[in-house]
Amino acid sequence: MISRMLTNIGKYFIMLAEIFRRPTKWRIMKSLIFKEIDELIVGSLGIVAFLSFFIGAVVTIQTALNLNNPIIPKYLIGFTARQSIILEFSPTFVSIIMAGRMGSYITSSIGTMRVTEQIDALEVMGINSINYLVFPKLMASLTYPFLIAISMFVGVLGGYVAGSLGGYLAPEEFIKGLQDDFNPFHITYAFIKTFVFGLVLATVPSFYGYYMEGGALEVGKAATKAFVWTSITIIICNYLLTQLLLA
Repeated sequence: MISRMLTNIGKYFIMLAEIFRRPTKWRIMKSLIFKEIDELIVGSLGIVAFLSFFIGAVVTIQTALNLNNPIIPKYLIGFTARQSIILEFSPTFVSIIMAGRMGSYITSSIGTMRVTEQIDALEVMGINSINYLVFPKLMASLTYPFLIAISMFVGVLGGYVAGSLGGYLAPEEFIKGLQDDFNPFHITYAFIKTFVFGLVLATVPSFYGYYMEGGALEVGKAATKAFVWTSITIIICNYLLTQLLLA
């Protein structure tokens, strides 16, 4: 098992190097990049906004119910919601959710091309299939921080609405909590994580789709493996980046 894992890691880095060899003509690549941005990023806006709003609301309500000591100021509810959403929920947990949506799409689309021998046909035509298939997804992942920025805003908005309408704290107290002891570097930290997670979301599922073997049944198995290993990689990167940037 360990030897197979090391082999896969080696093949993964070989794939990363192959992405930038023999690039496809920009006229063709440009349309592929915009297609992937529409499919992976714009197509995920709805589910990300929906989840972020209600998770922000739940975080605020749970915080309010636990900080019920009259000595503790109410504005700390807004402070806690802000920290939870910006530091962990939006960059990390949304990325794990996106590992299911984006990862399954990437793995299944590339895996289907492998099964139907379309990748072999690209190679016969002299096209670098890894560049043609993976590079557009890698470029689309550079816009992934935009999706997480929307998640942060909608999550905080959900907390504001839940706290105000639920009567847990006054709107001005929630806003005071958002502003209290604000550290701008936390935003930088969140977007650094998001950038790394975006690269993981684009490349790990591509690896499992490109190197899969078998038929249609194996496409589903490859998508499952891609989700599992993408999530594991995101969690490990999250730990390393937190140690590096915040410790």
